[in-house]
Amino acid sequence: MNEFSQVVERDPSAVAQPRGDKATQATRPVTLLPAVDIVEDSSGVTLWADLPGVTRDKLQVSVHDGSLHIEAEAVVPTPTGLRVQHAEMRQPHFARAFALSPDLDSTQIGAQLQDGVLKLTIPRREEARPRRITVNVT
Repeated sequence: MNEFSQVVERDPSAVAQPRGDKATQATRPVTLLPAVDIVEDSSGVTLWADLPGVTRDKLQVSVHDGSLHIEAEAVVPTPTGLRVQHAEMRQPHFARAFALSPDLDSTQIGAQLQDGVLKLTIPRREEARPRRITVNVT
């Protein structure tokens, strides 16, 4: 984590936890807001989200009611034969949501995950793209 990382606590009602178990309460799940870079041009928006340790099967990207949702869980393996003495985060959970402009075509979102970086490309709707108008001289 660096000075740009943000940490938020997960809503306890969203996670099933046994009541009265102090060990479970002490290690309450933490949700990290991943660092995200967003670039916009005339063809659409490209979004890069830092998700270290996340694999494809632990990543969920969805669009609902004009919002883009990213949720992921990192897997931090423990080498065979070793025991964890101290761990600040065993399974980091990442979550982030963005409101999408109606100018963007959410049905055409492209997603790629490589080396812990999620790249989403969201094109503009054809009718929302800038276009050049030809002027005729009469």
